[in-house]
Amino acid sequence: MTNIFKNDFEILHDDKYIYFDNAATTQRPKQVINAVSEFYRTINSNPLRGLYKWSVKSTAAYENARSKVAEFIGAEDSSEIIFTRNSTESINLIAHSWGLSNIKEGDNITVTILEHHSNLLPWQMVSRVTGASLTFIECSSDGEISDEEILNKIPSNTKLVSAAEISNVLGVRLPIEKISKRAHEVGAVMVVDGAQSAPHKPVDVKALGADFFVFSGHKVMAPMGIGVLYGKLSLLESMPPFLLGGEMIESVSRYDAVFAPVPEKFEAGTVNAAGAVGLAAAIDYVENIGFDIISQREEKLCRLMIEGIKTIPFTKYFGSRIPETHSGIVTFNIEGCHPHDVSSILDTENICIRAGQHCAQPLHEHLGIPASARASMYFYNDESEVERFLEALKKVRSWLGYGN
Repeated sequence: MTNIFKNDFEILHDDKYIYFDNAATTQRPKQVINAVSEFYRTINSNPLRGLYKWSVKSTAAYENARSKVAEFIGAEDSSEIIFTRNSTESINLIAHSWGLSNIKEGDNITVTILEHHSNLLPWQMVSRVTGASLTFIECSSDGEISDEEILNKIPSNTKLVSAAEISNVLGVRLPIEKISKRAHEVGAVMVVDGAQSAPHKPVDVKALGADFFVFSGHKVMAPMGIGVLYGKLSLLESMPPFLLGGEMIESVSRYDAVFAPVPEKFEAGTVNAAGAVGLAAAIDYVENIGFDIISQREEKLCRLMIEGIKTIPFTKYFGSRIPETHSGIVTFNIEGCHPHDVSSILDTENICIRAGQHCAQPLHEHLGIPASARASMYFYNDESEVERFLEALKKVRSWLGYGN
């Protein structure tokens, strides 16, 4: 597998290191770093506030990023794109501004057992505050969700359903279209967490049936601190603002205020304009490569890693039996070895993986494991890195004093 992509990532030029923690955050290509640097070097100023040339250009760059995101995920109107800090903030905005205004006692909220804490804790809060019930769609040991489970766990009193498109632990894709179809049949709003899908596959919010869709820039090679909330315009216009302050108002008197229209209504204070510019550059970079190439490389690496893990005694991977469905994520455990020890031992070989519960403790409890180790790859990884990883993995038990 030829790897020309590392040329764009200075941090990856040192072949001594293998970075397999891409599900947590991806690396930034020089094109993104240069775009952010160019913003700060040439037009650094607050968007939307000034009438001088720098501010006008800053506003144009910021709004161009909004339009690019809208096109990237298939939104009809760039006003449906709200910039936040990350997926977590986006989901909290929905929970506070839509959830607390529309959900009441006797209603139901449905999530899946596979959710990241960011897509669970806000709904626990809404459930506690409003008195609504919280229902979980369960999955099999390999992450599959049955049609019957979807039907039974989205009852007629459901007002909101929230689910990740791709699990950050198992890498499997959830049947979002079926879940959203059932949600809409009972009149519920559908929230889709795209943190793990936006970097790996094309997104079409209309085809998904998403009323809201969120993702984080830092998982798609953009800077940290820039996130996206897509919401149908009619929903956003009906919601109160989440944060109050500058730039989200039309007028303010001593005792009252008139809020600005969407999207400014939800973007109080000085915005992360450089982050938005970096996100636009990251989207350009992804689209220039193409999701076909990205998925082909990830599928090949996942297959190689899973097949290799199967040959290592006392080692088990979790998730689908079909390697191609893992979206670059391979989660595993080694018998008798705590995942933290596995991660620390691999670090001595300069291999970076994640260990723990990956902000998905209920899923680990459901699978009957206290924690797990996770290797997550992206298109700039290659076969030689997987082979080095597998060779290092074979040594872990001996490091801990096992005979084999």
